[in-house]
Parts: sequence; C-alpha cells; structure tokens
Amino acid sequence: MVVQETPLGYISVESAAVPEPNKDHEDESQDQKGGKHGDSESTDNAEPKLKTVHHKSSNENNPTMSTIHSDTSTGQEFLQCDTCGKHFKYRSTLERHLRIHTGEKPYLCNTCGKRFSRSSTLNTHMRTHTGERPYSCITCGKIYSQMSTLNAHIKIHSGEKPYSCITCGKAFSRTSRLSSHLRIHTGEKPYSCKICGKKFNQKSILNTHIRIHTGEKPYSCNTCGKRFSWTKLLKAHSRVHTGEKPYSCKTCGKRFSWTSGLYSHLRIHTGEKPHACRYCGKRFAKTSTLQTHIRIHTGEKPFPCKTCGKDFRCNSHLKSHMRTHTGEKPFSCKTCGKDYGRNNALLVHIGRFHSGENHCDDENLLKIHNNTQTGKAPFRCNTCGKAFKFRSGLYSHLRTHTGEKPHACKYCGKGFSKTSTLQTHIRIHTGEKSFSCKTCGKDFRCRSSLTVHMRTHTGEKPFSCKTCGKDFQYSSSLMVHMRTHTGEKPFSCKTCGKDFQYSSSLTVHMRTHTGEKPLSCKTCGKDFRCRSEKPFSCKTRGKDYGRNNTATLNTHTRIHTGETLKPYCCNTSGRTFCRTSELKSHIRAHTGERPYFFGVR
Repeated sequence: MVVQETPLGYISVESAAVPEPNKDHEDESQDQKGGKHGDSESTDNAEPKLKTVHHKSSNENNPTMSTIHSDTSTGQEFLQCDTCGKHFKYRSTLERHLRIHTGEKPYLCNTCGKRFSRSSTLNTHMRTHTGERPYSCITCGKIYSQMSTLNAHIKIHSGEKPYSCITCGKAFSRTSRLSSHLRIHTGEKPYSCKICGKKFNQKSILNTHIRIHTGEKPYSCNTCGKRFSWTKLLKAHSRVHTGEKPYSCKTCGKRFSWTSGLYSHLRIHTGEKPHACRYCGKRFAKTSTLQTHIRIHTGEKPFPCKTCGKDFRCNSHLKSHMRTHTGEKPFSCKTCGKDYGRNNALLVHIGRFHSGENHCDDENLLKIHNNTQTGKAPFRCNTCGKAFKFRSGLYSHLRTHTGEKPHACKYCGKGFSKTSTLQTHIRIHTGEKSFSCKTCGKDFRCRSSLTVHMRTHTGEKPFSCKTCGKDFQYSSSLMVHMRTHTGEKPFSCKTCGKDFQYSSSLTVHMRTHTGEKPLSCKTCGKDFRCRSEKPFSCKTRGKDYGRNNTATLNTHTRIHTGETLKPYCCNTSGRTFCRTSELKSHIRAHTGERPYFFGVR
C-alpha cells in the first residue's frame, strides 16, 4: 500500500489524520501508555519487518526530538520519537506526542486555570463550564459533551460488550469498566484516601468515601428536601414517598423497598443466623440485632433521653420511651380504635381481644394469633420454667428474678419493673383518676381498681374456692380464705412466736407487747388497740374470740351514740346480737345448718 505524503515542512496539525472530535483525549492517554492506536501511525501499518533503514536527523539542535527513518521496501520516510521509539507520519503529530515526555501543557482554561497539552482536550473541558452537550443519542435522545461517552452509551442499546475479562469471561461495554473489574482479580487498589488512608479500586468509590469526612451531601430529595451523600441512598429514600417495593420474596411473596430488607427477610425462611456474639456465642440473623445484643455484655447505653437523662441500648427503645413524656400513641387498633405507644403492645392487644378475626396479615401478628388459638407458650423462663405466650411477658417476668426495676418515678425516685406500674404510681403524685364508674361516678387511678369496684354493683364473685365452693369478689380474699382449709399461718410474732393467718391480726397482736393503742374515742379520748379485737383463740378449732363487749373501739362508741349494744338483729325471731358472728351462729338454729363435725374417739 502506497501512502501519499505531503512534504514534512509543509504539514500542519489540520493536515494530519484527524480522529473523532472526542478521541484526542483518549489518544493522549494512549500515547502516555505507549498504545498501538490513535492518530499516529505505528509499525502495525507497515510491513512486519523493515529490510533496510536509513537514518537522518530531523533536528540537529534537538537530537532527542526525533529521527527521520526510511523504509527501503516502500521508499517512505517516517518520524521516530527518540525517547520511546514510536513512529509518526507527520511532524505535527510527533510534536503533540512529545508533550507527553516534556510535560508541556500550552493550552490554558481561562475559567479555572487548568492546563492541557492539546487544544481539542481544552475544547472538551470547556463544556464542563458552559454545559454544552453537542452529541445526542438518536435512540433515546440523551445528550453528552464527548463523542466517546456517546459511543459508550450507544452500546447500551445495541447490547454490544466487546471487552471481555480473560480471567472470568465477563464482558463489558467500556474499557474503563473492564479495567475497574480486573482489579477484583488482582486486588489492586490504586486510589487511597488522603485523610484516613483507606484504599479503593475505583476512583468514583473514593470520591464517594471522601464525603464521609467532608460531610458533603450533594443529592437532595425533591419531596422532603432530605439530603444524601450517595445517589443510591437517594433512590432508596424516594421509595418512602412513592411506596414502591420492587424486591419480592419468592417464597411468600412479601415485597420490600430495599434489597437489604429482602435479604434479611429470607433468613426467616432459611433459618440462617450468620452473625455470632463473640461473648456468649448466640447467633443472629441481622448485624444490627447482634450489635444491640453485644451492649448487654458491655453495658453500653449510647442513646440518652434528653428529658429525664435515662440511657438506652438501642434507638428504638429510646423512641418508645420518649412517648412516656409526650403521651404520643401512634399505633391504633383498626377494630376498636384503641391507641398504643408501642407496636408490640398493639399486637398483643389484637391477639388477645380480636384473635378470632382476620387480622393476620402481619407476620408477628400471625405468630401471636396462633399462640392465642393453640394456647402455645413458646417463651420459657430458664430460672423457674414458667412459660409465656408473649416475649414481652417473659421479659417482664425475668425482673422478678433479677430484681431489676429500670423504670423510675421522676417525682419520688421509686423504681418499678413495669412501665404500666410506673404510670399508675405517677397518678398518686398527679392526683389523676382517669377511670370513672358509670354507675356511681366514683373515680379510680387504674383500670383494675375500676374493674374490682364494679363487682360491688354487679355482685359478681368470679373467684371460687375449689374445696368448699365459696365465691369471692377478690382473688386476695380467696387466698386468705384458703388458709382456713390449709391451716396455714404465715405471719409469726417475733416476740412470742405466735402464728397468725392474717397480717392484720399480727399487727394488732404486736400491740399487746408494745402497749400501743393508736385508736382513740373522739368523744371521751379513751384509747384502744384495734377497732375489733379477738385476743382469745380456741385450741381445738383455732377460732378467735373477744374478751367482752366493751374491749374494742367499735363497741365502746355505741355508749356515746346511744346505739344499742346489740345492733345485729335476726329477721326471723327479732333477737339482737353484739357481733355478726353471733348472729350467723343463731341463724343456723332456724336453717338447721351444722357446718362443724367433731369425731368421737
């Protein structure tokens, strides 16, 4: 092949072989690497072997600039760089190439002061200031400032990936992406952070990393204005507003906004728990759960409450705690409208009161529902073996063994093991009584007190003795009654050793040793040990009896009020008695009841 060549002294830059408008920048980089293509002609375009080469200096005063060579087989002359030996047809191309070795950059950007070795590279750079994008994709209309970027983009539509990794065979549409990929195999990390020294295999990753140190957040949400350091975080955040959930579980179909949420969810199906605690070996499905768990061992509580100063192990506990100050109850029951400050309290409520209804869309709620229906109690105390349906019940129970009382009253400092008990206690200080009886209007501090009070109106006695069948309004009354069957006397006098069934009886008895008489008659000032006293006990039956009718304050006050000393009257015979016990004994004469049996030896 014969190449027509213009005389060397006449050739200018314009007359050289000119590449695509954006190729100058790539040619510069290729020249730096000693590449085999660009706007220069290398030996690839000549014959494989040169038979005879004649040397002639192209510049006597600058021998390092170039040497003119002649190929005897073709008769053509070419220029060779004396530094790297590369061949060129035209002097202008050689002169441009020599700037790589000399470092000369004669073209200056008047806007930012950056210098370039080629005018074409300067022209391309100027578009970063002007915003000009003259190259557009005919397929999608996207515009670019450089032809090389457009050519790389076009491969997205064509699917062309001409650059393949020789190690794993993966194909890429751009050489830059192949170069970045190769560092995965070589482990090369040429880009290092000047602040912390961390190394990266891609410059873009380094630039993103630097924002950690600078705090720069250049990407903002158009909806709420929140700013982010990375575009991927902005894209993920935008799904909060759009509700988009592009990632779905192939097992159950549940959808997620983020891949991290899907990966974490999949471990529910696989049972995988890859994260182990280095202290106790317990395993977890999430690193966040492990980190929170480790604080149990270290005692770290990095989340303080700004209102009361209390510290918490995790941020979610702090947020839940803050609602005790704000009174916020963001979780509402869709069935009855009741509000709760914590989501797990709502789940427990639905499981207990609405479990027969279709509310089992939530995975945790389904577990609670199943436990309610089957009676299953999967949460067991390792200390006493007691089982619970709900994890919250187990956590609350464990404090009975540890004695932990993490909830303190801000008024008096008293500690409580449950937040509900603390809230009820606080009403003692505030005087709040938010629960009212609809029958009589009486107010109560807690719902349980109202529930117990309502039995005085309804006559309900839900607690029955399994031995004799007697019914009681209160569980405490049943427990006291059971001692009549068991003979248990758990309260002992430390002075004389006498045992009593009731703490009140022990309190009254102690006054026989101390001589204390705390009850006074408001009329005459006489003092008494108790309102009603029974200091004498039957050794056979264990029943207690009073000494006489005037031994107690209640009997004594009848002298002043004029009330008969026998205020208890039998409706059948009209007979009166001093005590209710005597009236009850008398009534058996009419009913024929004989509850006490004495065996004969």
